Amino acid sequence: MNHLFDIFRAGGMASPALPFIRPPDGSAMSYGEVLEASGAMANALVSLGVKPGDRIAVQVEKCAEAVILYLAAVRAGAVFLPLNTAYTLAELSYFFEDAEPKLVVRDPRHRDAIAAAVPGTTVETLDGTGNGSLTRLASTMPGAFVDVPRGADDLAAILYTSGTTGRSKGAMLTHDNLGSNANALSAQWRFTRADVLIHALPIFHTHGLFVAINVTLVSGASMIFLPKFDPAAILSAMPGATVMMGVPTFYVRLLEERRLTRHAAAGVRLFISGSAPLLPETFNAWRERTGHTILERYGMTETNMNTSNPYDGERIAGTVGHALPGVAVRVTDPDSGTPLAAGEIGMIEVKGPNVFKGYWRQPEKTAAEFRGDGFFITGDLGSIDERGYVRILGRTKDLVITGGFNVYPKEVESEIDEIAGVAESAVIGVPHPDFGEGVTAVVVRKAGSALTESDVLAALDGRLARFKQPKRVLFVDELPRNTMGKVQKNVLRERFNALYAAAPA
Repeated sequence: MNHLFDIFRAGGMASPALPFIRPPDGSAMSYGEVLEASGAMANALVSLGVKPGDRIAVQVEKCAEAVILYLAAVRAGAVFLPLNTAYTLAELSYFFEDAEPKLVVRDPRHRDAIAAAVPGTTVETLDGTGNGSLTRLASTMPGAFVDVPRGADDLAAILYTSGTTGRSKGAMLTHDNLGSNANALSAQWRFTRADVLIHALPIFHTHGLFVAINVTLVSGASMIFLPKFDPAAILSAMPGATVMMGVPTFYVRLLEERRLTRHAAAGVRLFISGSAPLLPETFNAWRERTGHTILERYGMTETNMNTSNPYDGERIAGTVGHALPGVAVRVTDPDSGTPLAAGEIGMIEVKGPNVFKGYWRQPEKTAAEFRGDGFFITGDLGSIDERGYVRILGRTKDLVITGGFNVYPKEVESEIDEIAGVAESAVIGVPHPDFGEGVTAVVVRKAGSALTESDVLAALDGRLARFKQPKRVLFVDELPRNTMGKVQKNVLRERFNALYAAAPA
């Protein structure tokens, strides 16, 4: 029994003729072909000395063969470790030292550099077209493979956190973490074998890999597998698709396209957004333009997905919906851990089969992040209303404490984003000699807007308590974001760290 792959077998692989991966060139790989290819790849991994529990570090461009490598790693009982394609060799060295992979798979152009960086580790290659030494080896192997026995609690993957504060930590994800979450999401979002997903996400992140691909696998659906986000390619794919998953930036960019109409989106039954907050403006503009209401959900590296707005029922802008079946979500006092009443703001904590096993080789850090009753402390601040809808108000590290008062950035950002001429905003706290931290707004104007700092401050007057109002409003052309579209507030805090250095005490 291989817990996770048995779940995949019971899904689409039970009908081998069904299409699974559809590259842009119009070809398709069926579930049966993927099963055979992953078997050959698993045989290749074993021939390279990969044993159950060994880590396989993978930094390759998006291609169908990378998905097959993921499935092969699961079948071989290995631990899959996907790495951001933007990481430099210096950054990779930390992950290699920490995870001690048995095998590293990377683009052929970088093979020699990797081999020198991790002496004694096997290095194979795979490029964005699916070619490389690893696929050549797999082509010599039989497609039949006896899956290595793995239980529900065995590791299937390690995903490293973004590391915005301190070193990245490896989140250990088990077979049941991934399998249970895929089944829950497939049921929640009504996935069937008739579904065709537009997949334009990277596959080194939980969204593109464990949400999009795993949900497709367990439901027997298929994917239009785009190499990257391209508005024109997505609009061309829409007539043949039923679902799209994306980050907020996808929807913002698509709204700039004239081809996006109700007719263009008519065949898509569900648009899903996650990985970063979706602005109410984008939510409303998408509904007005396409007639569809985006479904927003909430998850993180350590927990997979925790909540989702309903498939049937009201999807509320600015919320991430209700807890998924089998998942418990609560809001507590950050210091005491005491559960708070509906509507009160505090720490979001999560418990369920989706929650990771702990941080790789960091037992002390793992213990510090869990309550005694098993709830994981997410580090996200938010509230749950009387109807059970969860609202995220920011990360604990983003909380601004000014003059002894707590300011939740999302609350201020929501008010700023309503001001005419504002495209988006980010509120941060930076050192202030009098208040400890000064509430500071960083704003992106809409095209053609002549909005000034005094305009923003005047518009906020009377709408927020005085201590919540920004002491300064700064304008930038764009907010810094990571590859999944999350605003990097740590970059902004560093950039404007000395803003109030000369402020009078």
